[in-house]
Amino acid sequence: MNLIERAKEQINDLIGAACASAAARGALPEGAALQGSVEIPRDTANGDYAANHAMTGARALKMQPRQIAAALIDNMELAGSWFESVETAGPGFLNFRLGEKWFADVLENIRTEGADYGRTDSLRGQRIMVEFVSANPTGPMHIGNARGGVLGDALAEVLSRAGAEVWREFYVNDAGNQIEKFANSIDARYAQLILGEVEVQFPADGYHGDDIRQLATLFRAQEGDGWLDRDVTERHAAMARFGLEQNLPRMQADLERYGIHYDKWFLESSLHESGYVADSVARLTEKGYTYEKDGAVWLNTSKILGDKLRAAGKTPEEIEKLGLKDDVLRRANGFYTYFAADIAYHRNKLEVRGFDRAINIWGADHHGHVARLKGALDALGLDGEHRLDIVLMQLVKLMRDGEVVRMSKRTGKAISLSDLLDEIPVDAARWFFNARAESQMDFDLGLAVRQDSENPVYYVQYAHARICTMLENLAAEGLTAPAPAAARLSLLTDPREKELIKGLSLLPEEIRVAARDYNPNRISVYVMDLASRFHKFYTECRIKGAEPELARARLLLADCTRQVIENALSILGVSAPDKM
Repeated sequence: MNLIERAKEQINDLIGAACASAAARGALPEGAALQGSVEIPRDTANGDYAANHAMTGARALKMQPRQIAAALIDNMELAGSWFESVETAGPGFLNFRLGEKWFADVLENIRTEGADYGRTDSLRGQRIMVEFVSANPTGPMHIGNARGGVLGDALAEVLSRAGAEVWREFYVNDAGNQIEKFANSIDARYAQLILGEVEVQFPADGYHGDDIRQLATLFRAQEGDGWLDRDVTERHAAMARFGLEQNLPRMQADLERYGIHYDKWFLESSLHESGYVADSVARLTEKGYTYEKDGAVWLNTSKILGDKLRAAGKTPEEIEKLGLKDDVLRRANGFYTYFAADIAYHRNKLEVRGFDRAINIWGADHHGHVARLKGALDALGLDGEHRLDIVLMQLVKLMRDGEVVRMSKRTGKAISLSDLLDEIPVDAARWFFNARAESQMDFDLGLAVRQDSENPVYYVQYAHARICTMLENLAAEGLTAPAPAAARLSLLTDPREKELIKGLSLLPEEIRVAARDYNPNRISVYVMDLASRFHKFYTECRIKGAEPELARARLLLADCTRQVIENALSILGVSAPDKM
C-alpha cells in the first residue's frame, strides 16, 4: 500500500467534503468545487502535507485564497482521518499535520506486507520488455556493459514492483558484418598458427584481442589443421559458430555472477532465418516508405521524420538544418543491414509478442539512432513514438587514487566485466553503476572496497547489519519486537522516531516515481537517506535500558526499518548482510 498516495487522496476527500459543507452553510458560493494538488513540503516544520486548493480556486470563486482556506478549515472534520490538525499558511496553503494513527498504520503495513512492502499497482496490466546489455558477442563485455547491466536490471525490477509484467531480454547480434569480421579474425589467427604469422597477414579491420588468439587455438585443438583446405564460406561459418559457442556461455556466466538473469537471449539470426527481416522491409514497401537506388532498398527516413516534425510545428528551415538522411535497408548485394534487422526485432517485440512498451538501455553514442527507429515503427503503424523508450547512458571512467584506470592489474589488458568483479564486490559494482543514466560517472575503485561510512553501499549495509545484531542480542535477553497491535506506538513521539517512520513510508512512492521516470537511482538515494535516519534514531533513542513499553515500540520500529532497507537493497540487486 502506498500510504503517501493514500494520504494525498484523503486530503482531497477532506477538502471536497469541507467545500460542500461550507457551500451548504453559505461560507462559500453555492455549487463551489475545488481542485488542486497535494505535496510534501521540503520543510515540514509547519505541516506534513500542503494543499493549494484555496489558491487555485480563488478566481472561480471570486474570493481571496485565505478566505477560502478559512472557510474550508471551519467546515473540515478530521476525526477518523490520518490528520490531527490543519492550518492556513502563506498566501493560502492548507497545511496538514499527521496524527498518531498514520504513524501506527505505516508500521502495521510494513509488518503485514513484509518482503512485498513497497510494491504498488501503478503499472498493473502493462507488459513491458526491458532489453539491456546486448553486447557484441565477438569479445569480452566491457565497463559500459557493466553499467548498462545494472541500469537495465534495476529498472526492470522497479517496473515489476510498480505492478508491471516485466520481461528481461538480451539481443544477440549473431549475424551481419561484425560476425563475418569475427570469423575472418579467427580464421586469420588459425592460419597463422599453422603457417606462421609472417606468412599470413592479419586483416587491418579484424579483432586484434588475445581472446581471438585463444579461440583460434581452441578451434585448432578441437578440429585440427584440415580447415585451411575448406571453402572459405564453410570455414567462416564454422569458425563463427565455434566462437559464439565459446563466447555466449562466458557472457552468460559473467552476467549470472553479476546477479543478472534474462528471460530470453534472442538471436538476431532467427529473424533472418525466419524471413522476418525481409517481411518487415516488404511491409514498409507496401506502405510506400521505401525506394530503390543503385540496386539497394532505402527507407525514406527523411520523409518519415520530416512529416513528424512538421506535424509538431517545426518550420521547413528548422527541419532543413537537421540534415535528415535516408537509410539503406537492403544492400545491392542482397544482404540486409543492421538497421533493417533492428526494425524487424522491434516489430517482433510490439506486434508479434504484444508488449505494451519496449525499453532499451543504450550507450549515448546511439543517440542518432533513436528517432530513426521510432520513425520506422511509426511507419509500420506500431506507435514507436510512445511504445518504444530509449534510456541513453553516458560513459564511465574507472578511477584509482585520482588517476584514470584503463588496464586490468591482473591481465594488463582493457578492463572487462570479469576483471572488474575480480577486483571489487558485486554489491559495490551494482550500487555504484546505478547512478543516473544521463550523467557521466567516475567509478572510484578505491572507494568501492572501503569498509567505512565514506562508502555508501557499506554505510547502508552496515545499518541493516547493525539492526540484525541488535535484534539478536536483545532477543537473547528476552526482548523481541512485538506485533504492532501489541505495541504502544503512541509512545513514539521523539522527532527522530517520527522522521524515521516518515522515511519508511516513502518506499512505495519512491518505487512509483522511479518506475514513472525510468530512474532506479532514486532507490539508492532513498535508502541512503533511510540509513542516515536510522543511525540518528539509534544514537538518540536508546532501546536497551528504556522503559519496557517504549523499548518494545522502538524495537518494532527498528525491525520495520530492517525490512525496508532489505527491500530497497533487493531492488538494486544488493545483498543485506546480517553481520559485517
